[in-house]
Amino acid sequence: MRNINQLRGTVAITGIGLAGMGNATGFSEMEILAKSAHTAVRDAGLKMSDIDGIFTASFNRFLPTLSVAEYLGINPTYMDSTNIGGSAYVSCLKNAAMALNSGACNAVLVAYGSTAFSASDFRQQIAARAQLEPQVFEAPYAPFNPATSYALTAARHMHEFGTSREQLANVAVAARQWAQANPLAFRREPLAVEDVLSARMVSDPLTTLDCCLITDGAGAFVMTRADRVGPGAEPPVYVLGVAASQTHRQISCMPDLTSTAARESGAQAFAMAGLSPKDIHAAQLYDAFTINVLLFLEDLGFCAKGDGGAFIAETGIGPGGALPVNTNGGGLSCVHPGMYGIFTVIEAVELLRTNGQSRGLQAVDAVLCHGNGGVLASQSTAILGTQAAL
Repeated sequence: MRNINQLRGTVAITGIGLAGMGNATGFSEMEILAKSAHTAVRDAGLKMSDIDGIFTASFNRFLPTLSVAEYLGINPTYMDSTNIGGSAYVSCLKNAAMALNSGACNAVLVAYGSTAFSASDFRQQIAARAQLEPQVFEAPYAPFNPATSYALTAARHMHEFGTSREQLANVAVAARQWAQANPLAFRREPLAVEDVLSARMVSDPLTTLDCCLITDGAGAFVMTRADRVGPGAEPPVYVLGVAASQTHRQISCMPDLTSTAARESGAQAFAMAGLSPKDIHAAQLYDAFTINVLLFLEDLGFCAKGDGGAFIAETGIGPGGALPVNTNGGGLSCVHPGMYGIFTVIEAVELLRTNGQSRGLQAVDAVLCHGNGGVLASQSTAILGTQAAL
């Protein structure tokens, strides 16, 4: 049996696609998913009939792999619809790598689409589903989830480490600065720290501008074994390391409100890649809320626990900063159609293909992607790189 660390560099992402970004009024989620999928398959130099593995997950679609495969007209030999929340689309890199290496399939399509912004019943679906979730300890307090759960972690981080509201706001400002250079970003107007602080309070200490967008959007990418990359394809992006971990389901069962399972997933991904945080040229972090970025920077080893706010202020994560984070604008300013994880992977591939030039960067050979699911419950980390990083 192959050691899990021997997966390093054995698979590559060869095609990416986006569709329906922001507002896809008039189109269904399946239509924009299919458009992104066809774009990714063409980008990989393949035909849809070449796809024999499919990975997808959904907020509201029952039996998603069956529905997507039927709509695309393919007959895959390997299917995976594992749903661990928004981290699923980063975690699936590991499962896809194992499936490809085992010979279970030769070309994997990973695809997601949602019309969370334009669908009239999206919020009702989320509210109805929330009533089915286990909230034995939380229900008496009538939380406004997920915002209330993330606000709890932000408040604890501020209490324990002296993190300030201004430091949290800097996360949203940096995301908006990146978004202003991205024509696909949903929110591009200027944003200042004062704007974040004075916005309507959602759940203390988080305002509306500390919270991710609700948009439409679809994304897809194609993976093959590294030895099957065709000569006509775009430069391949290799999976150097990937891992996932989880600690709880409801926030009341989180072992430590200021530490996430990213500690485990990050350490394992770095070990597989044979790299450390100092080797990473950019990071794509699941920023459902501003507190996420602070927690993940700490737990992934970019700074010490409690130093996330100061790290952002002193090091810089926006344009011109030492560690570019969420270079497309992230879930706070670019796109967030319910499950953001797939967009961290697509943005990383775009950066690596262009050596960072697509976002005004230089010498980008290794990018970290991190997905978050539930209320800081499941965490997935992947490190992607160019040929130079192998």
